[in-house]
Amino acid sequence: MAEVTLSSGIRDALLTIQRTTQQASEAQVRLATGKKVNTAIDNPLNYFTAAGLNDRANDLALLQDAMGQAAKTIEAASSGIDGITKLLQTAQGLANSAAASSDAGTRASLQAQVATLFAQADELMKNSGYNGINLLNGNTLTVKFDTSATTSTLGVRTAAAANGTGALTSTNLGLNPASGGTLVWTNGASDTIGDAAIQRMLTSLSGAIATLRAEASGLGANQAIVKTRQDFTMSMINHLKTGADNLILADTNEEGAKLISLNTRGQLAQTSLSLASQREQGVLRLFS
Repeated sequence: MAEVTLSSGIRDALLTIQRTTQQASEAQVRLATGKKVNTAIDNPLNYFTAAGLNDRANDLALLQDAMGQAAKTIEAASSGIDGITKLLQTAQGLANSAAASSDAGTRASLQAQVATLFAQADELMKNSGYNGINLLNGNTLTVKFDTSATTSTLGVRTAAAANGTGALTSTNLGLNPASGGTLVWTNGASDTIGDAAIQRMLTSLSGAIATLRAEASGLGANQAIVKTRQDFTMSMINHLKTGADNLILADTNEEGAKLISLNTRGQLAQTSLSLASQREQGVLRLFS
């Protein structure tokens, strides 16, 4: 079959139509996706740079979720300390009432109430965990702030756990009833022997409350660190995503205007092709 030869005018018109159609298709894709770089072919440098920025942003987002859980763990421990402190302050008030009374029955009743408060304080400590970690029971919480840095972590634990004391039980706080008879406040008909025991208990309670306040302060400092890193991580995620978007997002206004212009150009090219065809038909009519 013989090859069909087209005139230069028709070829130029066809080439213009092909280029215009291709550019219009690209503009339509950019408008549909909102991106000027959809594949590595469009712009390899921007595509892979944006992908790296988005990957790091996603990694930080996962860490931010973990930080949020860590903050809740610390909050649970802080709430536990607040509850234990209130119970010991109540015990302190009962001990003062016992010190002011010389009635054996009253002291015995108050002694039993304090023992109940200590037992409840221990139970409250055991219930102060979150997501399987109980800082008041001697556990350690490890918070990671960056996936690429193994040293960018924070270990959260109570001072009692750090020095080997362990859980914040009434015994470890120095309130053990079996230690020195501190909970023996009566002696039958005579209660003079209970006076010293009550004073020892008041001293122990003051020390235990001071310890709890120190622990609360330490947890508060760790909570501030985690909160600060949470806010910083959120800002970093925004910076990374904004940087990635600047590399690949399209200007929809520009692409829309470009598509209108290309459609107009395509119509003009079609008209040019029609005119070129008419010229060739005019030559044919000369031979008819």
